[in-house]
Amino acid sequence: MSATTVTTNAGIQMPRLIYGTAWKKEATTQLVIKAILNGFRGIDTACQPKHYSEDLVGQALVELETKHNISRKDLFIQTKFTAIRGQDTSKPLPYDPNASLPEQVRQSFTRSLKNLHTDYIDSLVLHSPLQSHDLTMEVYREFEKFVDDGRVKQLGISNLYDLNGLKKLYEDARHKPSVIQNRLYAETNFDSDIRKFCQEKNIFYQSFWTLTANPTILNHPLVKQLAQERHGTSAQIFFRFLIDIGLTPLTGTTDEKHMKEDLQVLQWPSLDNDSIAKLKKLIHD
Repeated sequence: MSATTVTTNAGIQMPRLIYGTAWKKEATTQLVIKAILNGFRGIDTACQPKHYSEDLVGQALVELETKHNISRKDLFIQTKFTAIRGQDTSKPLPYDPNASLPEQVRQSFTRSLKNLHTDYIDSLVLHSPLQSHDLTMEVYREFEKFVDDGRVKQLGISNLYDLNGLKKLYEDARHKPSVIQNRLYAETNFDSDIRKFCQEKNIFYQSFWTLTANPTILNHPLVKQLAQERHGTSAQIFFRFLIDIGLTPLTGTTDEKHMKEDLQVLQWPSLDNDSIAKLKKLIHD
């Protein structure tokens, strides 16, 4: 394993730290360019105009290639299909809401490729499970066809906090999910059971709202002490800890100083075993 990437169960290199683009609106293009120029190589977006400007991520990718000689093939691009209940129906939708579910998935994917100026997606994620397992699988089956066609390299699911739901998806999938992207926070017991299952099945757990949802951890005396010892910040310690235990966090910072600090963590040596054991207790491991 390299300092900056992991190899997923689909056999692809995925960055250990991914830049998240939710809620960036018209600032999206410049922030993505800034993130990549500072060293990020993974970008997370979604075909969901309500929270993401996927087309502006695409604009950034074009500028990075033409002005900065950073090729799309050297980047890890992850996007999502968002079902109708996750969309803002007052805005133009990325697909015909009256079309069949498989057709909505195809239209959304076509839109993503166009928005991102690419002919393939590294990681395609279902934004959240549908109302039933059968409907979730109907979407996932379309995803699997994209993998068969070579247009998607790996698959995943997001906002799934039910271990049985994840187990059923894993059992029924031809192309096993490579990632799950969830909010890591105390209300769900830090997804302790789900993360354990993910480790067993070599599924990478991408955490979001990692800092925002965990002020208690960031202010914990142990975290502050470790930050002082490493001449770093509590955020850096928490990211390094999560990377050490096998998570692949997202960060959506808009601050260039924080971008640099987050990336520095990848070059840090791992935390010592004793500190890791103590920090694990804070996330109920």
